[in-house]
Amino acid sequence: MTAVDLSDLDFWAQPRSEWDRVFAAMRAADEPVHCPLDDGPGFYALTRYDQVAEVSRNPQVFSSEPVAVGLDDPPPEVTELLGSMLSTDDPRHARLRRIVARAFTPRMVAKASDDVALLATEIVDALVERGPCDFVSQVAMPMPLEIVCRMMGVPASARPEVVTATNDLIAAVGDPDHEDPCGRPRPTVLLDSARYMHELMSELATDRRANPTDDVVTAMVQGDVDGEALSDLELVKLFVLLVVAGNETTRNALSHALTLFTEHPDQRDLVLADLDERLPAAIEEVLRYATPVNWMRRTVKHDVDLLGQRYRTGDRMIMYYVSANRDETVFVDPYRFNVLRNPNPHLGFGSRGPHFCLGAHLARREIGLMLRELFTRVPDIHATGEPVRQRTSFVNGVMELPCAF
Repeated sequence: MTAVDLSDLDFWAQPRSEWDRVFAAMRAADEPVHCPLDDGPGFYALTRYDQVAEVSRNPQVFSSEPVAVGLDDPPPEVTELLGSMLSTDDPRHARLRRIVARAFTPRMVAKASDDVALLATEIVDALVERGPCDFVSQVAMPMPLEIVCRMMGVPASARPEVVTATNDLIAAVGDPDHEDPCGRPRPTVLLDSARYMHELMSELATDRRANPTDDVVTAMVQGDVDGEALSDLELVKLFVLLVVAGNETTRNALSHALTLFTEHPDQRDLVLADLDERLPAAIEEVLRYATPVNWMRRTVKHDVDLLGQRYRTGDRMIMYYVSANRDETVFVDPYRFNVLRNPNPHLGFGSRGPHFCLGAHLARREIGLMLRELFTRVPDIHATGEPVRQRTSFVNGVMELPCAF
């Protein structure tokens, strides 16, 4: 079939129904769907659930290097600053992941969960007092931002700039032709954001080496790979990954949840009728239906047959979770938002494999505790307008969403 230009942000600005139409046609195609780029060799779009699952669990053939979050290959200086654990393969990936995993031990997650519960109460207290507002800035964003910054030890004074830097990174990653409102070209946006994070992390690392505490930065500065301490650059890359990942998925999932429960009041009623029993499955359905992260990239390490199709060394593959989560061969009635869906093997946190999201459990806790607080205290909260979506192909992001109750 003739491929739609999936690098064109005009495609991603269309209604979700248009995405669904295009991806359904791609899933049904008999041949690999190749998407050209104006500058570069282009990529193959993996849109079926079985394709994404197979590639995800075979990193020996489908590599995360040189980058996992770019449609194209960014300039070397950008890759040097931003290439994170996501863009490494084993054995180094496994060693870096073990260091980061110290932040997600049962004890650390339990401690964070206590903070999440208190924070959810505080956010809804302020919401009730304030009244109608922008849901993203007043509810969805403060939750994950505050928690990840507490875990990382980021001072409150730096948090507004952290939000700006992460938003800029996400926008530039998802658009090969990105230019921000100030006229900065894409490489400049990426470098400026990375350098800010570098300076912030360097300050935190210096302090934690002298004054270790019970936070993630301390765990990272005390970690080592093959007996060698992590370099400042490696620390920055891990820091950027955790801050961006810790912010985006939860913020966007909460924003999509409000939109979906507004559009589907029957599903809201089902959840409210038995909150304890039905909320966990409802969260999973939000993650499937909304799919906060649209795609990730892999690169073919050597010629290979994938489910009957031949790919060559160096071919780029983009795994479209946003399509796989609506694959008709896996999900019954996939275009229906159904909070009682069972089973629901969605790819909202990526597919099973070495890069499955480390923070998935904490993100579920954040989403669940915030929705529980909202549904208990302001059960009729609803969106009063259309969401303002983030202009990028990489995440299914929401920038603004008016709400009332």
